[in-house]
Amino acid sequence: MPSSHPFQIHEIVMLVKTLDPLSLLDIGVGFGKYGFLAREYLELWDGREKYLEWRRRIDGVEGCAEYITSLQRLIYNNIYLGNAQAVLPTLQFRYDLILLIDVIEHFTKEEGRAILKQCQRLGKNMIISTPKDTIMREGTFGNPLEAHVSQWTLDDFRPLGNYFVVNNQKSLLVFIGEDAAALLGKLKGQA
Repeated sequence: MPSSHPFQIHEIVMLVKTLDPLSLLDIGVGFGKYGFLAREYLELWDGREKYLEWRRRIDGVEGCAEYITSLQRLIYNNIYLGNAQAVLPTLQFRYDLILLIDVIEHFTKEEGRAILKQCQRLGKNMIISTPKDTIMREGTFGNPLEAHVSQWTLDDFRPLGNYFVVNNQKSLLVFIGEDAAALLGKLKGQA
């Protein structure tokens, strides 16, 4: 479905806001929730005087062109249409942050590992969220890309390097990347 549950929004927004990236890639744009929230909390809360004068690059990847409306086009600088497996190898820009929010479970483990490898090439940091208890299902909204085909655990992400886990009741929420230790320190300082 082009959405995700609401019980992780606070944690993800706090990670994004605290990291304060200048560039972000949202894989699996869907309805555009995380691009919208990133744009709002990274751009509108920075003390600026002019509305809609975006200073940050927020791009997205979406496999279902039907999900993209004028809403997403307003929020994202670039939206790359196509399956992430095909799109990511064509990208060259290096992002401060890549979001994989309720996306990885839509790929087999082999496909997912290839996507994670591409994300490490393209980004300094990643936020990954996946259900703790993935319900395997066929596609929704007539979209076969919405099928849940794999269950991911922390052991799947440990080999990717520096990481920490954010406590969440429903999702495995992992921050991975170059800034993991520094960001964890900032978050502990805010507590």
